[in-house]
Amino acid sequence: MILNLDSDVLIYKSLSQKARVLTEEWGTHNLYCPACPSNRVIREPNNREAVDSMCPDCRASFQLKACRNPIGRKITDAAYEAMKRAVLADNFPHLFVMHYSLDVLKVLNVLAIPKYFLSLSAVEARKPLAPTARRAGWVGCNIILDNVPPDGRINVIKDGVVCPKDDVRERFQRSRGLSNIETSTRGWVLDLLTVLRSLNKTEFSLNEAYSFEGQLATLHPNNRHIREKIRQQLQVLRDLGHITFLGSGKYRLQPLD
Repeated sequence: MILNLDSDVLIYKSLSQKARVLTEEWGTHNLYCPACPSNRVIREPNNREAVDSMCPDCRASFQLKACRNPIGRKITDAAYEAMKRAVLADNFPHLFVMHYSLDVLKVLNVLAIPKYFLSLSAVEARKPLAPTARRAGWVGCNIILDNVPPDGRINVIKDGVVCPKDDVRERFQRSRGLSNIETSTRGWVLDLLTVLRSLNKTEFSLNEAYSFEGQLATLHPNNRHIREKIRQQLQVLRDLGHITFLGSGKYRLQPLD
């Protein structure tokens, strides 16, 4: 994997055009499929909604989101309603999130986010465009990375260092079990895993899981039995291999690396 960006595209005058061509060209020649052993992905036609590339072997689809600023809490994405429908229908591609520098023409960071880790809790509607805008009233969305469990934020490149492909693929494979959970209930599993990771500790108690009752109630206002749901989702996380039950109300989280 080469980190340098192709300086030939600097012939373009528009900064946004330079950035688009730079990142697309880099992705075409350097990204690989984290879902299978294929070492390449193929760029899809520009008119295919939400999908930028596809694996020629396993047919997994990917979207590349690139930014010049360091990867923060939010990633700007497309229309909110379309994104919401895609997440609920489990029809959204896997994500590559790229941080690059035009000053040194290098890729600095890339995250892979399996689509199974995206829930409605991670999708935020932006303010509608002003009445004077060409698309007045249009509502875009942000992806809130804080609401994507760390398990689903997989480093492909970190601080200018390429991560081993085997490690990336091994972490990607851990998410496969989530694909067997209905999208209508997957959000609960992801939200619980996210708050448990926020404890920043390997082992936790059932009472510590209960301490997020208010936060989870806000995310799931239609549920009136939050503690029962927490216990239920702890069993799901155990079955998926994300946590281990130690007995006497104690649990251990699977290490991220």
